Amino acid sequence: MRSIWKGAIAFGLVNVPVKVYSATESHDIRFHQVHAADGGRIRYQRVCSECGEIVPFQDIDKAYESDDGVRVVLTDDDFEKLPAAEKHEIPVLQFVPIEQIDPILFEKTYYLEPDSASPKAYALLAATLERSDRTALVHFTLRQRTRLAALRTTDGVLVLQALLWPDEVRAAEFGALDDVAAPTDKELAMAETLVESMSEDFDPAEFTDEYQLELRALLDDAIERGGEKVFQVAEASTEGEDAEVLDLVAALQRSVKAAGGKQDSDDQDSGTNKAATKKAATKSTGRNASAKKTAAKKTAPKKAAPKKSAARKRA
Repeated sequence: MRSIWKGAIAFGLVNVPVKVYSATESHDIRFHQVHAADGGRIRYQRVCSECGEIVPFQDIDKAYESDDGVRVVLTDDDFEKLPAAEKHEIPVLQFVPIEQIDPILFEKTYYLEPDSASPKAYALLAATLERSDRTALVHFTLRQRTRLAALRTTDGVLVLQALLWPDEVRAAEFGALDDVAAPTDKELAMAETLVESMSEDFDPAEFTDEYQLELRALLDDAIERGGEKVFQVAEASTEGEDAEVLDLVAALQRSVKAAGGKQDSDDQDSGTNKAATKKAATKSTGRNASAKKTAAKKTAPKKAAPKKSAARKRA
């Protein structure tokens, strides 16, 4: 990994020098836009709408246009005048319980690495956060943008999680929920039973991005074929699925039954085809058993009738 920022955490009078790294990365496959007729790459150029000339990046400024049509152009010098004294410092503002931070506020996550000959102050802050069961709220300035962030620890490593500002979260106002009827006790009981039957410990390794895997397989197959353009992809069958559930309790009952069936079949891993594999194995076993029975019938000795007669005589 390559660090994207260097600075220090201001923890009271203690400074903790750190390097910042992006904690996540995208594995999404990226595509280029090409001309469908000849496969040529599509290029974009910065063209001025006034003079029609191509403008180099260093000659581009930023402009803001107000609602009444007034345009304001700002240069790099204007941005340098803005309060960015905390550019290389992460000041701790306060410590709060982590459960008080709504997950909707979480944005991007960063790892912090100690950036000093003696990481004692770093280890002290990490241990303090872990023992106090608190999260530090900090200010973090990156790319000329000051953010609110949550500083926490995981396995002894400090983690910085950028937060959205409260006014960046939209209010959820849906008229359809105003007059909705409250769930009945029976519906709640069935729903809680379903939740209980599907409850497990969270293991992120059990989940995979099936779309990206299938896309990668499609591309690999195309490369092996020399770059073919058209592929037939089987559509998922929806036969037997209800278009609209009319009886909520009945639907929950079916869900509970289905969830119980899944748990009874070797606790299948989420997102796998073990059920299909088990079904195929059962069919195969059934065929083998039928074949064995048939073979047994063909090779069995014909001494059953005399034994039966002898048994009757003894009776």
